[in-house]
Amino acid sequence: MVEIGPGRGALTAHLVERAQRVVAVELDHILAAGLRLKFAHTPQFELVEGDVLATDLGRWGRAVVVGNLPYYITSPILERTLALGPLLKRAVFLMQKEVAERLVAGPGSRDYGYLSVRTRAQADARLLFTVPPRAFQPPPKVDSAVVLLTIRQTPLVEDMPGFLKFAAACFHQKRKNLKNNLAAVYGETGDFAEARLRAEQLSLEQLVDLWRRLRELV
Repeated sequence: MVEIGPGRGALTAHLVERAQRVVAVELDHILAAGLRLKFAHTPQFELVEGDVLATDLGRWGRAVVVGNLPYYITSPILERTLALGPLLKRAVFLMQKEVAERLVAGPGSRDYGYLSVRTRAQADARLLFTVPPRAFQPPPKVDSAVVLLTIRQTPLVEDMPGFLKFAAACFHQKRKNLKNNLAAVYGETGDFAEARLRAEQLSLEQLVDLWRRLRELV
C-alpha cells in the first residue's frame, strides 16, 4: 500500500496490520520524524519524506493507494494516481464531500463536469460514506467523504491523453454548447446533433463517441 499524507499515523497503524508493505509519503518534517519513531520497529513500514506531487507513485510497482487528501491539492493527486493505470489496484481516498460528489456525478447534474469524466474514463468511482467535521481535530468547516476508485482493466479509449484534451475543451465554458467550446480545437463540428448540446448533457459514452467521430474530420 502507498499512503499519501499519513500525518501522525492513525490510519497507518491499521494498514501495517493488513499489508505486507506500507510506503507512507509525508511532506511535513516534524510529522515525518514522529512517524519514524512510532514505526521504528515495524519492518513492513517505509517512509518517504517529500512532496507527493514530486514522487513517482509507480516506483513500487502495482499497489493500493490510500490517503486523507489535503483539500487544496486533491485534483492533482487524483490525476497522478489515475495516471498509474494498470499499476493501480484501487484507491481509497478521504476528501472534501463537494469534490467526492463531483467524481461520482452523472450527466445532467450540477456536479457533473470535467473532473467526473476525467475520473470515470479511467476508473469506477463510488462514494462509500460521508464523514462529519466533528470526526477531525481541529474540525474543518466542510463535510468529507470516502471514495473508492477501481481502475478499469480495459482502457476506455485508445488515446487517453487525446480524449482528456477533448473533454477539457468540452467543459471549458459550461454555459456554452459543444459547438462553441470545440470550435477553437476542431473548427467545424459537422452536423452532429450533440454539438448543439452542452457537455454536461452528454454521458461519458456519448462524449467518447463524439470524440471518435470528430477525430475523423481532422
